[in-house]
Amino acid sequence: MNTAPNELSLLYTYPDYKLMMKGSGFEATMQMEVASTMNQEEKGQIPGINHIEEHQLSQVKITLSNPLRWVNSYVLRGDDGVTILDPGPRTDSSEQEWQAALELLDIGISDIVSVVLTHHHPDHYGLAGWFQERTGAKVWMSERAHREAMLMWGPDSTMDSALPSFFGLHGMPESWLDQLPEHLNSFFSQVTPQPQVSYIGEDLPFRMGNRIWIPVQTAGHAPGHLSFFHADSGILLCGDAVLPQISPNVSLLPGSDAGPLALFLAGLRRLRELHVRTAYPGHRHPFTHVRERIEALLVHHEERLTAIAGMLGAAGRLTAFEVCTALFGDKLGIHQLRFAMCEALAHLAELTDRGEAEMVDNEDGMCYFSVRK
Repeated sequence: MNTAPNELSLLYTYPDYKLMMKGSGFEATMQMEVASTMNQEEKGQIPGINHIEEHQLSQVKITLSNPLRWVNSYVLRGDDGVTILDPGPRTDSSEQEWQAALELLDIGISDIVSVVLTHHHPDHYGLAGWFQERTGAKVWMSERAHREAMLMWGPDSTMDSALPSFFGLHGMPESWLDQLPEHLNSFFSQVTPQPQVSYIGEDLPFRMGNRIWIPVQTAGHAPGHLSFFHADSGILLCGDAVLPQISPNVSLLPGSDAGPLALFLAGLRRLRELHVRTAYPGHRHPFTHVRERIEALLVHHEERLTAIAGMLGAAGRLTAFEVCTALFGDKLGIHQLRFAMCEALAHLAELTDRGEAEMVDNEDGMCYFSVRK
């Protein structure tokens, strides 16, 4: 099998150059949007802060240690206080960056009344409890997202044993499986303390700042993921549901949503129906080419499904790990390999649900996928 990384795969942490449609005019539009955003930011300032007065929000760029480089947090001021959307992971540097950001924004601890989370991933959810302890603010997310947070990071979580067992059934070698428990447990410090959570109802009007937003279910990248749409201004706070330069990872995990790719594609189609003028994503820069980006992602995943079906047809049968390395290469670290394996499984599950593939248990104790005859 070819073990060179497939440029179409792109994972969660690498720019998806092909999806940028080079030479189409789409790339030039993206570059202008990035330049516009960068012009608003104080050069050399850490954290980077962009004030978008027209849209009544500030973008705060909290540093990440992985190739994503930063997560976008958003500050929305209202008559009743300040809302922080997706504060980032809890690390020493992120705490220091927020202390600096609040000072630069002239926001006092008592001004913060709510922390809102698009989803449960540590780079978005992690500091919620830290903020709540210091401010008394309510922490809001969807009920489904909170259940997933407990599955992954709760006191009764068994993911550090469940995921290696799951990956082992699907062909991952012991040398990789042995690295997973320590890797997974390393995230607990980024989400401690856990917040007390209030739940956001899907499609029910929800106030952030001085505006009323509609929460939109956009699962797939993460169960219970919410985007927030303000129809009058055309602003979308989209978390990781759609990103301007990155293909959001879609993961199949034990005990989680059984059809994450179908949910992800459904969420994209729902966002496509909205009249979005500007999207504020969880990573990279604000962008306006939302429908074009959604179309590119929809095409991307259908092409990947076709490619995997072709692999199965040519090989006769494959484990998910064999599909994973064919798509993403075999030179990844454990963090990226976890994403890659979950993504391969999500696509194989979707092919199975569509009746185009089937999974069979073998006498060697592993699961194999083949084209359904």
